[in-house]
Amino acid sequence: MRRIYMDANSTTPLLPDVLEAMRPFFIESFGNASSIHQVGQRARAAVERAREQVAALLRCRAAEVVFTSGGTESDNTAIFGILRPGDHLITSAIEHHAILHSAEKARVRGIDVTILPVSAAGAVDPMDVYRALKPNTKLISVMMANNETGVVQPVEQIGKIAAEAEVCFHTDAVQAAGKIPIDVKAIGCHLLSLSGHKFHAPQGTGILYVRRGTRFEPLLFGGAHERQRRAGTENVAGIVGLGQAAEIALAGLTDGTEDHICMLRDRLEQGLIAAIDQCGVNGAGQPRVPNTTNLYFDHLESEALLIALDLKGLAVSGGSACSSGSTEPSHVLKAMGLPLARSRASLRFSLTRQNTAADIDYALEIIPPAVARLRELSPVHKHPTVAAAAK
Repeated sequence: MRRIYMDANSTTPLLPDVLEAMRPFFIESFGNASSIHQVGQRARAAVERAREQVAALLRCRAAEVVFTSGGTESDNTAIFGILRPGDHLITSAIEHHAILHSAEKARVRGIDVTILPVSAAGAVDPMDVYRALKPNTKLISVMMANNETGVVQPVEQIGKIAAEAEVCFHTDAVQAAGKIPIDVKAIGCHLLSLSGHKFHAPQGTGILYVRRGTRFEPLLFGGAHERQRRAGTENVAGIVGLGQAAEIALAGLTDGTEDHICMLRDRLEQGLIAAIDQCGVNGAGQPRVPNTTNLYFDHLESEALLIALDLKGLAVSGGSACSSGSTEPSHVLKAMGLPLARSRASLRFSLTRQNTAADIDYALEIIPPAVARLRELSPVHKHPTVAAAAK
């Protein structure tokens, strides 16, 4: 059976060049990067080269890059490394659970937490951030791009507000990296999280950007790794893969790769809306990362459609992979004010750089009839079904 993968926001496959860059560090160059002998120093050199590659993607200093195990660790470090009891945190209702669950734990620890609403299109209003400021506000954490809708948040405006208030600003850029340009100076953030497996690096790799001079408490204690900011022996092969993927991602921002992905995404989106009644985009009208669309298909359950498409060879998602199996509707779509039925009728399509025009053709061929069949079976089916599928 033909298999097509459109769930990049959950994870991406390793690119061949990334795997090749990693391969020597599993066997030949296996040294501990903290060792002073030649084997260890070859590993150290590889780690530092990867640090420079990631720094180029973010337009920051290499010394400001701290390697971690992924976005969750980076987000947790940003929250608990900055905040203390009595401090105030401002975040938004559409953040990844790595932030929202950390905020809940922070509240239990005596930290004041404000969770901001978003517009019907899924965007944070910078003025809401401004109005939420308090004398004890210590940290603002607002994501750069939402993992479910792809909506890009106004982080540069929020960064200016944070700077004027002399408040630390963190942004979770996990779903933005490699899809849109990132310039930490233009954003004005003190901290920024990335996860390698969202842009074709291996799972279990990530970074926390820490602006020079930003004081924070490490999450892990032990050795003096990462300039005493993250204890633990470096995952050399993974870090090398992360660096190589960052270099490829940076090139993709200017060589037409992301423009091509956006064109494919738009063709999928427009084709489905034209072929299917009561289908539309969640987050329409807002800037979005080029690979992501979140579509609603009224009068059906998205889980049933997801399974039907998987049986046809198309892998998509009902939302955040970290919430897979939950019976609750998406917290992001709920925050946007979608009716419960519509939020439960929504699917996320997120493309990788490996998707092709033929993949889009196949998706447009199988999705309309799948929607039609499920609507016919639905007890709430009260309208003409998919026009294209009926012909």
